Amino acid sequence: MRYAICNETFEGWDHERVCRFVAELGYQGLEIAPFTLAPSITDVSAERRRELRRQAEVHGLKLLGLHWLLAKTEGLHLTSPDAAVRQKTADYLIALARCCADLGGDLLVFGSPAQRRIPAGAGRAQAVDYAVDTFGRARDGIADCGVKLCLEPLAAPEADFINTCAEAIEILDRINHPNFVLHLDVKAMSSEATPVPDLIRRHAARTGHFHANDANRRGPGFGEVDFVPIFRALRESGYAGWVSVEVFDYSPDPETIARESLRYMRKCES
Repeated sequence: MRYAICNETFEGWDHERVCRFVAELGYQGLEIAPFTLAPSITDVSAERRRELRRQAEVHGLKLLGLHWLLAKTEGLHLTSPDAAVRQKTADYLIALARCCADLGGDLLVFGSPAQRRIPAGAGRAQAVDYAVDTFGRARDGIADCGVKLCLEPLAAPEADFINTCAEAIEILDRINHPNFVLHLDVKAMSSEATPVPDLIRRHAARTGHFHANDANRRGPGFGEVDFVPIFRALRESGYAGWVSVEVFDYSPDPETIARESLRYMRKCES
């Protein structure tokens, strides 16, 4: 497995310190939340992008991609009834893809539950149409950057749209482009009726990225989820992508989260 961790775990740390610390622990990659860099990705200059990439590479790390793509933005929404908003959102997704490529990465993880809610007065089918339209407007620009967009199912009540792997696959089938793939997250999958290892085996061929966490929103090994069958399913299904630690509960501290999550995952893999 190739292990990474998400940088927002280390709130208040500068980028070089994060890179040095996680590399010393044994992580190979770092996943970036754009809001940790600037209010808008377009505010991150070309010079700053080169510096961020260089600082990671000095420590042997790859900046593998971006997630929380629309978090803390304004005026952007995947499922807006307003075509102008959908176009603005698509343009921003392309800008994110350019930044991702500049950083040396090739993955965009689309979660952003607040920016994909079903609009008032609309149903799920209409929201699907809006989402497909937004992604369709961004599709070629993202692909031209050599980047894949990984669509992430998220459980209720965090999200009211794209709650299951099947719902994500429905949208991906309509987009029908090799650069639009599935993202799997242990916390989110834990809410489905189908066991997590079975979901992995069912969807691994279309999965571009994987988040490791517990159903309790903490790191792997900090709850009741057993990662041994999860890693067995990843291995047996031929998944060759990253396994990236993403937590939502930052206790007890970033150092412990990063160290113990990696220790536990290595133990489960072995």
